Order: sequence, then structure tokens, then C-alpha cells
Amino acid sequence: MSKKIIALVEEGYEDLELLYPVIRLREEGYQVDIAGTEEGKLYTGKHGYPVKSDVSFKKISPENYDALVVPGGWAPDKLRRYKEVTDIILSMNKRNKPVATICHAGWVLVTADALKGRTVTSVPVIRPELEFAGAKWIDKSVVVDGNYVSSRTPADLPDYMKELIRILK
Repeated sequence: MSKKIIALVEEGYEDLELLYPVIRLREEGYQVDIAGTEEGKLYTGKHGYPVKSDVSFKKISPENYDALVVPGGWAPDKLRRYKEVTDIILSMNKRNKPVATICHAGWVLVTADALKGRTVTSVPVIRPELEFAGAKWIDKSVVVDGNYVSSRTPADLPDYMKELIRILK
């Protein structure tokens, strides 16, 4: 049976940080469901690329999924406002399922209070928030700490996806 992945979306997502992982994971044969505030809603990335959600946050049962992907851009500042999103993160952590974040996506982990004692990376501008939330921050293309896979920017996507796919296999 194929693994199932949740990819979160909100307005202003970083186009490559959502689309590249979704495409790569689907190429590996995984089912990737794009989850947004509403099922079937069209969301527009920072660079104009539209993506339609498959399911709403409220209809997601995290226990039915094997991993979570959170893109960066402006979307994380919106995503972290939804209790359903932080609940998904906490559920994935409880079951030790991969949680992949890139760029500003670490903000969602801060709001979920899910960073104490963890080692992560991100776009450098949010380093202070991650450290204040209890994380150790490292400036590397990808950092793996337990079930967390984190990365900095679109330039790091190849390393990020290699590690996430390695963990999923």
C-alpha cells in the first residue's frame, strides 16, 4: 500500500516549496493530498502558480497519513493560525511520523509548541523565533532530527527531498 502524505497550502505559499515536493513524492508513488482551509479551493502561490486543495484541514485524519509537508513563503504565517494545523503537527509528532518544513514553515512548529530540544534549519530570518521556542538552529541545506526534516530555501530542495524520501522508504 502506498504511503499517504499531507501537503499544507494557504495563500502566498512559496511555489517551488510546495510543488517540487508534491511532484517528487508523487513520482515515488506516494499519494499526496493537498490540504487547505476548504476542500476544492484554489490557492495562489507567491509567484502566481495556482493549486487546488484536495481536502480541508477539518477533514484530515492525521492518523491516516505517513508524513506532513509544510511549504514556506507567506503561507506559514497564515497556516499557524488554524488549530487544525497545529493539531495535525502534534498528531504526527506523537506517532513519530515525518514532518518536513522549509523556509518560513518553522513558524508553524513554533505555534504548535513543537520545537523544544529539536535541531532544525530554516530561512535565517526566523532563526530567533525558532531558538526562542527551544530549538537549536543550524545553517545547513537540510537538517534531520528524529521525525523532523527541515530546509532553508528553494535552492536546498534537492537535498531536502532526498532526505525526506530516504526517511519515507
